[in-house]
Amino acid sequence: MPSASSVAPDSGRPVPAGLWRDGDFRSLWLGQTVSQLGEHISLLVFPLFAVLALGAGAGQLGALRAVGQAPVLLFALPAGAWVDGRRTRTVMVLADAGRALVLGAAAVAGLLGRLGLPALLVVAFAVGALSVLFDVAYQASLVRMVDRGQLVRGNSALEGSRSAAQTGGPALGGVLVSLLSAPAAVASGALFFVLSFLSVRRIRRPEPVPERSAGSPGTGRRILAGLRLVTGDSSLRTVCLASAAFQFSFAAVTTVYLLFLPRELHLSGTAVGLSLAATGPGALLGSLLAARLPGRFGHGVVLVLAAAVGDGAFLCVPALHGSAAVTLPVLLAVGFVFGAGGQLVNVTVMAVRQAVTPDGMQGRAAATITFVGMGSAPLGSLAGGVLAQECGLRTGLLVAAAAMLLSPALMAASPLARLGRELPVGTGRAAGPSSA
Repeated sequence: MPSASSVAPDSGRPVPAGLWRDGDFRSLWLGQTVSQLGEHISLLVFPLFAVLALGAGAGQLGALRAVGQAPVLLFALPAGAWVDGRRTRTVMVLADAGRALVLGAAAVAGLLGRLGLPALLVVAFAVGALSVLFDVAYQASLVRMVDRGQLVRGNSALEGSRSAAQTGGPALGGVLVSLLSAPAAVASGALFFVLSFLSVRRIRRPEPVPERSAGSPGTGRRILAGLRLVTGDSSLRTVCLASAAFQFSFAAVTTVYLLFLPRELHLSGTAVGLSLAATGPGALLGSLLAARLPGRFGHGVVLVLAAAVGDGAFLCVPALHGSAAVTLPVLLAVGFVFGAGGQLVNVTVMAVRQAVTPDGMQGRAAATITFVGMGSAPLGSLAGGVLAQECGLRTGLLVAAAAMLLSPALMAASPLARLGRELPVGTGRAAGPSSA
């Protein structure tokens, strides 16, 4: 086993003897954890406040969620090109500081009684834009920090921390909205971004950032290089298409779901938060399984089955009737299964993507897939609002939940389903830094 000071021969990166014995990895893990917690608090607080306090309808809620997701379409591709030429630590620190300031201003506006729907739209857009930068940077940061042989373990740890955020964020956000106020909930999100800022600042390891010379390609050419990489590799192309199908349908499901729970099932804000938080323990289990199952059964089998089971769990929700004592346990079970399957897919997909991507293009590969995948989410949110208005909450939720199964179907019909126990090496590996 290599020592803590050994160096990966192909990358020049230090390879720690154990991830958790490396202070920089711990700082990245902690910063990402509390940042995700702040983000998940915000993702619940804004829609709940709009529905419960402002009386927002299905169309308005869909618009609010779409505005928060629109920055992916606008900024993901340039963010990837920008991150590839800069230290990820700096990008993450700036994104955290920006989100803390925006949410702090929103909390003050709430205290002054000016946190209306227009203000929520502005805040949601700003937080979404800064989150794009943070998410692209932290995905590229891990590849610069550890050897490729540790990618699955590193991603499992980072995605496990996100599962903790999925547990605590919605639960805490729901409680704060129900017991205190929206400004208090927004202020708590700002506090977590401050904590992330302080943690990420502690990372001291130099990063192998490619040098930019006078003849280096401009941003447009760098973005095109990322697009060519993703479209030219069968694994990355399938991940991109399956992600788009999932994010579109899941955004539609979430929009209808956030209306269905309080209005059709008559759940309180706390109960809504708990039902959403149930994905967290499931995601934690999924992160643990992701460190073992792909190496035992094959990456392709795990991807397809985990996606089919996790996404299919939502199909039973439209049939629910009765009091919270009856519906809440079922919703908790659905969230747990969805979280476990989704996280197993997330960790496995990220490891596959990082393994087939050259070091100098990690940011652009992540940004391209995010652009195509998450870029479909605003359209999905709007579609969910239309479904709820035109078809009713139950029928709209059933249609949106059924559409989620398109993602595992795409993976099952592609070469991605035939991936074995070892991580693949894609054609993009040959591109190297010259493509930067």
